[in-house]
Amino acid sequence: MSLYNRDKAIIALSDGTVEHGYAIGKKGTTGGELCFNTSMVGYQEIFTDPSYYGQLMMMTYPHIGNYGTMSRDDEARKVMIAGLIVRSFSWEHSNPQADSNLQQYLEDNEIVGISGIDTRKLVRHIRTKGVMNAVISSTELDEDKLVEKAKNWDDMEGLELATKVTRKEAQTVHSDGPFKVAAFDYGIKKSIIDNLVDRGCTLRVFPAKGDFKEELDKWNPDGFFFSNGPGDPKATSEYALEIVNYAKETGKPIFGICLGHQLMALSEGIGTKKMFVGHRGANQPVKNLDTGLVEITTQNHGFAVDEDDLDDSKVEVTHVNLNDKSIEGLRFKNFPGMSVQYHPEASPGPHDSRYLFDQFIDMIKEGKKELA
Repeated sequence: MSLYNRDKAIIALSDGTVEHGYAIGKKGTTGGELCFNTSMVGYQEIFTDPSYYGQLMMMTYPHIGNYGTMSRDDEARKVMIAGLIVRSFSWEHSNPQADSNLQQYLEDNEIVGISGIDTRKLVRHIRTKGVMNAVISSTELDEDKLVEKAKNWDDMEGLELATKVTRKEAQTVHSDGPFKVAAFDYGIKKSIIDNLVDRGCTLRVFPAKGDFKEELDKWNPDGFFFSNGPGDPKATSEYALEIVNYAKETGKPIFGICLGHQLMALSEGIGTKKMFVGHRGANQPVKNLDTGLVEITTQNHGFAVDEDDLDDSKVEVTHVNLNDKSIEGLRFKNFPGMSVQYHPEASPGPHDSRYLFDQFIDMIKEGKKELA
């Protein structure tokens, strides 16, 4: 495909909305839940975040691709989004550290996309109507056929996707520190692993699904970590709650992020819900109810813990989203656990939330003292 391709492409939504643009990435057809991210930079980290598996990513910032791509910025081994929608696509880039341009990166990862779309208009539509499925195509240009395909695409609610992005077998990531943490990979990001290793944790990272109790008994970790990931937490809980409950029974500290946060809530009988639009961006204000401070956070979720299903005897809310008052953090009363909905490992500019990893380490240290 030559530079500055002007082949036509269409995006069709399940409610019949159709927009015309130009093909980027691989020629073909793709579909999924249409969502949007408000970040101005970090598109490569977004594209490789496993939490976005199976979703069409619409970037609200108009210029995408201007600094190319760098392999060191990948959060996972491959691109996870199902497709890409942008306003203005940069076919060329200006960055001496870049490995390639974004077009080549999308082609190499077989990602279908569309540019030349009025993303502000489409975002307003989604914010009014709610998230819905859509289809992008640069090979099929029949509007009616694409709308019908979008209508028939699998809904995100009820989908189990963690097993689509997890590793195939358990792996150890070593550090020079004194702590051992069992991490469960429902779509774990590289930067989460880096933050734990930097704090002296040797990680044994397990696949999302399997019987690992015997190995865990032998390895005897100092704490447990449950990661972010895609899909409906209720569908994931059908197999994941067994290991979450095992971790709780050990009495060791537990830390969960995003999907891990939701699974920990579900393990205590607290429900989750599908959000009308979801939170996806690098500027979400979250208030820490312990300190009264507001953190500027990175988020990417379409499900949340149901505030109407809280049980004060089991959990304490530690963080809330200031935009919509949704639950962003929990402290658990029946076991030594904490969890957050957002991503403390991300770097949207500030590092406001990285203290959470330090708090987890403090919990591990305290736990080791009690066992000494």
